[in-house]
Amino acid sequence: MAIRTAESTVRVVRARGGGPLAWVAFGNEFARRRWRALLCGDGGMSTAEYAIGTVAAAAFAGLLYTVVTGDSVTAALTSLVERALQSGVE
Repeated sequence: MAIRTAESTVRVVRARGGGPLAWVAFGNEFARRRWRALLCGDGGMSTAEYAIGTVAAAAFAGLLYTVVTGDSVTAALTSLVERALQSGVE
């Protein structure tokens, strides 16, 4: 992974005027900035973000487990499976 420094800054000079060269220069600058952001950007999470994400995922898993193992959901799933098994046998 590359590290951005003040010395690695690229200076882009646009063509003056409103002709087609101005649009080409603008498009090249946009593409260059996009590639630089993709390759050298701050795309990962820091340790604190990992910790918060892990806690949030664990909380969501606990909530989901509580909902799915509740009586109403268990009864609904059981009746759904029983109906599906009974409809196939005629």
